[in-house]
Amino acid sequence: MTLRVLLLLTLFPLSAVSAPLPVPDQGPALRIQGSNTIGAALGPALVKGLMEQQGLQGVHAEPAEGANEQRVIGKTRQGKTLTIEVDAHGSSTGFAALHKASADLAASSRPIKDSELVDLEPLGDLKSPEAEQVIAIDGLAIILNPRNPLNTLNTEQLAQIFNGEISTWEALGGIGGAIHLYARDDRSGTYDTFKDLVLSRRGKPLAASAKRFEASEQLSDAVSQDPQGIGFIGLPYVRQAKAVAIVDGDSQPMLPLNSLIATEDYPLSRRLFFYLPPTSHNPWAKALVDFTQSSKGQAIVAANGFIAQRVQAISVEPRPSMPEDYQAIAREAQRLTVNFRFEEGSASLDNKARQDVQRVVAYIKGHGKLDKQVTLVGFGDIKNDPQRAALLSKLRAMAVRRELVKSGVVLRDIRGFGAQMPVAANTADEGRIKNRRVEVWVY
Repeated sequence: MTLRVLLLLTLFPLSAVSAPLPVPDQGPALRIQGSNTIGAALGPALVKGLMEQQGLQGVHAEPAEGANEQRVIGKTRQGKTLTIEVDAHGSSTGFAALHKASADLAASSRPIKDSELVDLEPLGDLKSPEAEQVIAIDGLAIILNPRNPLNTLNTEQLAQIFNGEISTWEALGGIGGAIHLYARDDRSGTYDTFKDLVLSRRGKPLAASAKRFEASEQLSDAVSQDPQGIGFIGLPYVRQAKAVAIVDGDSQPMLPLNSLIATEDYPLSRRLFFYLPPTSHNPWAKALVDFTQSSKGQAIVAANGFIAQRVQAISVEPRPSMPEDYQAIAREAQRLTVNFRFEEGSASLDNKARQDVQRVVAYIKGHGKLDKQVTLVGFGDIKNDPQRAALLSKLRAMAVRRELVKSGVVLRDIRGFGAQMPVAANTADEGRIKNRRVEVWVY
């Protein structure tokens, strides 16, 4: 064996070298269908990243035959063309395409429905950890004209405002007369998010008087120039407008800060998914999922205006509304930008949490905090017996502890705060699921 080969093996062990993916003789290497939110820009950007990592040259996206359809194209060093198709017609179309075998990977801006799970049973369990992959966190800002004195709105008020039931600023304790509504168009993933998180949960349609926009920048600029305006927008597009804090149920008012969206505490946050059928034999589908979860993939997520699943430590200012014991933790430690959440009606970690265990362990090891420098803090939803709520919240923290211990983490403390400090209304299943959470604090 030559010295050059030995050096290469030392620098790049065989286990770390990924074999090049096969190039099909005809047809696309991968077909992705589903969410507009993902498919418009993020999906093609992730596909480009994977293709470039695979050494393809001249990688570029171009429109396909239909609206909201793209092809990402690249050439191998041998001059062979490879194509990946990304069609963005809405989340439900991704699951329908899997059912018809016209897609290899579904992109969705909501969790798979029970009816879709049943339809897709022949492809395996689409709720299994390998199949259901959270690829990013999305969040919306509610924006006003900078001169509007209102600083906080709750989700019930938002539904009534955008439905037209509340039609004047005076009805909200403000000034300015009639409320002017600004919304994205029906094809927009931003509109889908707002509809799902605010309007549909209360059975309300968007008022016909809302002025609709195809471009986020135009909507934001219109609100910033209209003293009576209000709109909703993705985080990168707040621009000159004013974002307000949002309250859901008994939660604290929350501004659309990256840290609160990363932990999914912010009321208008949601998960974005890839669904990979367990029976899939497409190597490009599995490779794209793995690339998306890597640091390079998550950097592309952030570059496209979404919240990447990166673990960072942040300082939290103690507030009088916090329990005294929680304030004490906040004074001494920093909170990691991840919350562990659980499957509905279960003490088992959900699929995102299983991925987050590995991210948190990597952070703890990378920052030398394996030995008694980590505290887990559990929360839950309201129970008739506060002591039972406190016990259940501590049991959730212990479920996370079991996973961390497997990787050699020795904890400093485990605390349970029951139903205190809710981040969502306990009146709906979605709110109760958000309130059942475990925070990670490092010293």
